[in-house]
Amino acid sequence: MTTTLETHLLPTYARLDVTFVEGDGAWLVDDNGKRYLDCFAGIAVVGLGHRHPAPLAAAHAQLDKLWHVSNLYWTRPMAELGTKLSARFGGASAFFCNSGAESV
Repeated sequence: MTTTLETHLLPTYARLDVTFVEGDGAWLVDDNGKRYLDCFAGIAVVGLGHRHPAPLAAAHAQLDKLWHVSNLYWTRPMAELGTKLSARFGGASAFFCNSGAESV
């Protein structure tokens, strides 16, 4: 499938010929209304399913306050998560970054 939008994307991946427009739980729906079981879950990045009430409510609560702030600044959620991670992992320090490249 090649649309005007897709012609402006680098052909970095060998994408399958399907365009997803909606997700619900473990199911995805394409632009023709066909349902698929989501076995990839964002390639294990966000394996929470689609539109589960708990993460959806948490995301909305945070988005109502603050969306994205560079890690060059402090935020309360960053400090709170760092404290929880430190307690869980024997006093270790946390490093929050924007990509896997920075984590390496």
